[in-house]
Amino acid sequence: MPSMLRRLLIGEPLPTQQQAQERLSNFAALAVFASDGVSSVAYATEEILLMLALAGSAGMLFSMPVAIAIATLIAIVATSYRQVVYAYPSGGGSYAVARENLGIIPGQITGAALFVDYVLTVSVSTASGIAAVTSAVPALFEHRVVLCVIAIAFVTVANLRGVRESARVFMFPTYGFMFFLYAMVVAGLYRHFTGAGPAETLPAQSDVTQVYQNASLFLVLRAFSSGCAALTGIECVSNGVQAFREPVSKNASQVLSRLALILGSLFLGITFLSRTFHVMPIHEETVVSQIARASFGHGFFYYGVQMFTAVILILGANTSFNGFPRLARVQALDGFLPRQFANLGDRLVYSNGIIALGVLSSALIVVFRGETHRLIPLYAVGVFLSFTLSQAGLVRHWFKARDEEPRWKSRAFINGLGALVTGVVVVVIAVTKFVHGAWIVVILIPMFVGVFLSIRRHYDAVAQKLSLQGIEPPTDGNNLVLVLVGSVHRGVLGAIRYARSIAKTPESVRAIHIETEANRPRAEFVTRWERYGLGLPLVVLKSPYRNLVEPLMSYIDEALEKEGFDSVTLVLPEFVVGKWYENLLHNQTALWLQVALRNRPNVVIANYRYYL
Repeated sequence: MPSMLRRLLIGEPLPTQQQAQERLSNFAALAVFASDGVSSVAYATEEILLMLALAGSAGMLFSMPVAIAIATLIAIVATSYRQVVYAYPSGGGSYAVARENLGIIPGQITGAALFVDYVLTVSVSTASGIAAVTSAVPALFEHRVVLCVIAIAFVTVANLRGVRESARVFMFPTYGFMFFLYAMVVAGLYRHFTGAGPAETLPAQSDVTQVYQNASLFLVLRAFSSGCAALTGIECVSNGVQAFREPVSKNASQVLSRLALILGSLFLGITFLSRTFHVMPIHEETVVSQIARASFGHGFFYYGVQMFTAVILILGANTSFNGFPRLARVQALDGFLPRQFANLGDRLVYSNGIIALGVLSSALIVVFRGETHRLIPLYAVGVFLSFTLSQAGLVRHWFKARDEEPRWKSRAFINGLGALVTGVVVVVIAVTKFVHGAWIVVILIPMFVGVFLSIRRHYDAVAQKLSLQGIEPPTDGNNLVLVLVGSVHRGVLGAIRYARSIAKTPESVRAIHIETEANRPRAEFVTRWERYGLGLPLVVLKSPYRNLVEPLMSYIDEALEKEGFDSVTLVLPEFVVGKWYENLLHNQTALWLQVALRNRPNVVIANYRYYL
């Protein structure tokens, strides 16, 4: 049953040689990797306005200057990451750059920052998508947490089905969202420049806000740091270069440029219209919903904007589901995450990373009750920290490659400028958002770095203990084979034959019967053993306290210490019933002994199963 459900959800396994066919065309890749970046325009402007609204109408005057600054930052970061995809075509993005050029600690800081970023991306994107749904259907507002978790589960399963299948799921919503938002921007600009006014009257500013503080530089910087959420998702292209068709670097850079252009133009257009239509953030309705009403009224295009905004925000999490598993794979290969993250699943995707991301982001949604603005302060610190370290790493990369790269100076300048600008943004975000939740990320990143380094130390210690250095080739060992016999039946006969076949000499194989008060060898047992035991000596161990493990372990210890055996193979005969629920009717002695003896050195446990 579990196997059938697994096949129903994620499909039949794919052969490894089909991996090249699973790579994405640029058209499909833009849908996969743009979903997060483009979806952020649905809430980035609102986050700016939430801050500026504290200063009332005076604060709104700064919305466009802040948006222009962020759009400039988008261009700088995208240009810098174009160089990442050419310098590191094998993928890994920011982590690979920092790890190779800045060292282990900066590399793991980058990995931890991206780790936090990806989890928050899924949480923020999904929460924003459900907020769009509840704006259109207010009755669902109280159920937003459950809806968020269901949405994350859907995206998780879609990604487990493989790269190409997930691309098919996300192409229509992504391009549909772009169409409707560009239509909204064009319609809004038309109304602005023709003087037609909004199609539907919005709440007056005085009805939805009041002045709490002056429009100070600190407030503007807070608005800027909130709006920097618009840059999320750009780095995922550099992490997932290997998802593109050949030539991977060229195709990835083209998709990155298109993503930056779409992201910047939509972000500026929405922010401009929010100022034109005097939109203010309110709890019951998103900014994009208000702009859509002002541009279209309550009609087909309004509901199209709302539907595709909700869908793309939910599916925008898909970008992280492509970036996180690939980053986890690179870190696992470096020994800083469990090896399982480097394993390909049935559908040629890194299933363990996909599942881990789904679980962590769902937990975050539950903790923060699906409230997007509470997650934003945690969001941008990790994003820009990884930006800064990767750009600084690339500067050093170009200096090391100056003999082979004739344009190294211009490339180093571009990445140096990117490192400087994003470094300043990190400081601004950390300062302005520290008391609003960014302090959590400041603590989390070092904690994750500590976990990564601990995992690496474990793998190094294991490798050292398994090393063959200074070890002579092994000689033949002296192994004692013990067959545990509770009663004489068909399953035991097969176990006896198996034990005799692996024993080096007839003297090194024995049968063990553990005698309890209710389980003493009787005449019938002895008679059967004499007839069917193939001459195997039977050792009876007494257990007055009805414990099977202690007398058995004492006998094994004595054999190893006093009889000169190097190891003991314990053969556990067990019969397997036809139905799983029938196991409840039996003692499962072999299972309990296996658990009890699993950590005992020099003891090998062999389960000999007889199927009824």
